[in-house]
Amino acid sequence: MQTDPLSTTFAALADPTRRAILARLADGEATVTELAAPFSMSLPGVSKHIKVLQRAGLIEQGREAQWRPCRLEAEPLKDVAAWAEQFRRNWEESFARLDEYLVHLQSKERNRGRSRTERDR
Repeated sequence: MQTDPLSTTFAALADPTRRAILARLADGEATVTELAAPFSMSLPGVSKHIKVLQRAGLIEQGREAQWRPCRLEAEPLKDVAAWAEQFRRNWEESFARLDEYLVHLQSKERNRGRSRTERDR
């Protein structure tokens, strides 16, 4: 059974180690050894994470002499951003309604304060 590319990308992004690897690669190419340095796991463990990211199309691994530097491929992230963008209007509308409600509450509170002042006179 074949999974759609967006699901594959989300599955790859679901793991914090893989997200950290992508964040590191956003700064430039790195070898597997360099990518493994901040983690308390074996090189084969990091290599497994790299393979998941490669299958999702999020990184490519080149070959320079004996080195195999990894580099970020951001195209699948554009698909994630486009998918999430369709919900932006809902978020913005929710925030706008919340703003209106808070203004309403503040107005009621000010009016309540005025009524007390008028009663105290």
